[in-house]
Amino acid sequence: MSALSAANEPRALKPILIGLTLLFLTVFIFLPLLTIFSKAFESGAKVYFAALAEHDVLVAIGLTLLTALVCVPINTVFGLMLAWAITKFNFKGKNILITLIEVPFAISPVIAGLLFIFMFGSFGWFGPWLETHNIKIVFAVPGIIVATMFVTFPFVARELIPLMQEMGKDDEEAALTLGARGLQIFWKITLPNIKWGLLYGIVLTNARAIGEFGAVSVVSGLIRGVTTTMPLYIDILYGEYMFNAAFAVASLLTLLALITLAAKTIIERIIAEQKKHHRV
Repeated sequence: MSALSAANEPRALKPILIGLTLLFLTVFIFLPLLTIFSKAFESGAKVYFAALAEHDVLVAIGLTLLTALVCVPINTVFGLMLAWAITKFNFKGKNILITLIEVPFAISPVIAGLLFIFMFGSFGWFGPWLETHNIKIVFAVPGIIVATMFVTFPFVARELIPLMQEMGKDDEEAALTLGARGLQIFWKITLPNIKWGLLYGIVLTNARAIGEFGAVSVVSGLIRGVTTTMPLYIDILYGEYMFNAAFAVASLLTLLALITLAAKTIIERIIAEQKKHHRV
């Protein structure tokens, strides 16, 4: 908004808008966060840490971290490869491939979970073969990882594609004419230019992997102490009226989310500063 148009606005408009924004944030952000941590410590720190030390809770925490540790690197590599292929090469079906990247966002996570049931379940496409070879995917840890990989797949590619398109090919082509090889160009030119965008995509992928509920709830079978991630186990505890334990696990998951949000904010500022520097 220009200074002239701002001067023509009623004086009361600015404080009203700020006040409504703060009210909205208080009701829908600050109060829920305060409630989670206050309920978690309602019975004292001893009860809180005892709840987190329960075997099933530790299994849920470990499975959540394992899922993230597997999905994030794999989706980072494939997202980087996909972004590289789309931005650096021309080929038939390129627009279709770009559209397919958005499929995990367009499909409900619950439906995504059902798709894997239909593929790898006992009566699915590959079910009989998997049972013959004693391979279990759904209602087991591999199913959780596969479902999480599906819903988190687009984040790295979506962050890198516009960034690499804006970067163009001039630097890579110049290096190529000087005799540099493909990997040298990637490590010396491409990666330094996209590193913060890549890290931003990784942070988003990790956040979704840790907090995913819908797809994982379908393929996991909700086997307590075996296939329950932190979001699933929070739902189970709350359904069993074990509120102290539910809020304890929820507070830990919220803390991980806040750490991710802080990392995301820092990276956004660094990217903004770099763009400002390039314009100057």
